Amino acid sequence: MVEIDIENKGARVIFLRKGDQKAFLDGVQSKLDIGLEDFSKIAGVCIRSMTDWKREKNSVSLSGLEALCNIAEVDFPKDVEIRDRFWYIHKGARAGGLATFKKYGRIGNENYRRKKWFEWWEKKGKFNPNQYFAQKNIFLPKKSVQLAEFIGIILGDGGITKSQVSITLNKITDLEFSFYVKKLINDLFDVKAATYNHGVDCVVNIVISRIQLVKFLQETGLKIGNKVKQQVGVPAWISKSGLFTKFCMRGLLDTDGCFYVDKHKYKDKIYLNSGINFTNRSLPLLNFFKDNLTKFGFHPTQKTKFSIFLRREEEVIRYFKEIGSSNPKHLNKFKRYFNDKSGGVG
Repeated sequence: MVEIDIENKGARVIFLRKGDQKAFLDGVQSKLDIGLEDFSKIAGVCIRSMTDWKREKNSVSLSGLEALCNIAEVDFPKDVEIRDRFWYIHKGARAGGLATFKKYGRIGNENYRRKKWFEWWEKKGKFNPNQYFAQKNIFLPKKSVQLAEFIGIILGDGGITKSQVSITLNKITDLEFSFYVKKLINDLFDVKAATYNHGVDCVVNIVISRIQLVKFLQETGLKIGNKVKQQVGVPAWISKSGLFTKFCMRGLLDTDGCFYVDKHKYKDKIYLNSGINFTNRSLPLLNFFKDNLTKFGFHPTQKTKFSIFLRREEEVIRYFKEIGSSNPKHLNKFKRYFNDKSGGVG
């Protein structure tokens, strides 16, 4: 029987049942409520390695798994074996739960694990600015049109958890707009957002993992959790300002709205009519958009519970002049329609 050197930094953890490794990692990530990038950083690996771990293509490193257990405050998995880094070259002895318990008998003891964690933190962790656990500061901007627009984007296609802010866009039609959003985030908070593409769903997630940003947005009037269930509205500091309101409306329409062209046939002739639509299932947001359109002299219509329309062509043109859009998808469609129709927007 070959003796396993658990002190080897390259030691691996082998889950004995198929599916347990993925389930355990998914459970820890869910408890931490963080994205894949930050989850990988805790384990000390790149995103690709973590993806391979979750696919069970590769075994998990002992050091990485211990770090995840420490931060999430969960017990080390029981039905596993600990093998040295070269276990696949020779026949490694089955150490399993017995070897783990012999060497790390207290690893499942929450008080002991907490004590060791704080010992590490006081001696080393808090002095290393590159550690995941160190506070990552962001720039906290004053109230501005850019911040009002960003909040409109969050209220439209965004989401906030305890540690993350995310914006979900179509990775094809909103590609250019996603670049704009990432630049806006960097300009406002001096932080670079991560981007995650999902091929199956055809969406791109723009993610900022900063607890400080979550707290800041809460202070500006936003809420953590499901926007529809909570029926969220626009922060008061925005609705009290006509200028801030317009930029917030811009962010809302750029994410949850569209410029569209109606085609209808009359006496063998095709007629085209343009319009603007804003759809949202949070009624306070819907009322904010409709009421302010009216306040600014527009004539919105509402034939369905969750949708607002602007159908008068002269008002559609005025909307793009006075409130505008930062989403090239809307701007380009608007310009093409009126250029083809009249040679210019006037």
